[in-house]
Amino acid sequence: MATTQLNGLTPGSWTFDPAHSEVAFTVRHAGISRVRGTFREVDAQLQVAEPIENSTLTATVQMASIDTKNADRDAHVRGADFFDVETYPTMTFRSTAVAFDGEEGTITGELTIKDVTRTVELATEFNGVAVDPFGVTRAGFTAETTISRKDFGITWNAALEAGGVLVSDKVDITLDVAFTAPQDDPETTIEGQDAATDEA
Repeated sequence: MATTQLNGLTPGSWTFDPAHSEVAFTVRHAGISRVRGTFREVDAQLQVAEPIENSTLTATVQMASIDTKNADRDAHVRGADFFDVETYPTMTFRSTAVAFDGEEGTITGELTIKDVTRTVELATEFNGVAVDPFGVTRAGFTAETTISRKDFGITWNAALEAGGVLVSDKVDITLDVAFTAPQDDPETTIEGQDAATDEA
């Protein structure tokens, strides 16, 4: 049964919390190991609506912020063989559909890399809402998908002596992200305070 609202996720514009979020990817290397990387500069906006399926998610990733813990590899991936960040500095996502059944759902959207746009589905888990010791309300999500880099025109590879290729076509993407709750409208807050003062 479809869920119309997620517990504690109030309608409004939720702000991305980069300090408590990670956008990561994993590829196979030489068919025998995995290389994991992250993007250090990400911006996103979650607009929560009621019902939940009317909500929207947008995100922009600065491709030059890629970090695979190896400077030479990062420089190669930023170059023309892979992301060509000077020509295509950002990767973007824009949701087109949101559906949840309980705390699990799917966010469908358009992913654009190097000016190529493909539809992807993010298998998403709502991790709940919590108030931290500083009084900030946060919501957390985990999402996963797998894409083909060839679908986005990223085709560079190198043949292995024993057969196969150096870098896998499939890329696993994992998002562990947090958002902070909408802030009260200052004008509404002031009007409310004034009204309370008048009544007193």
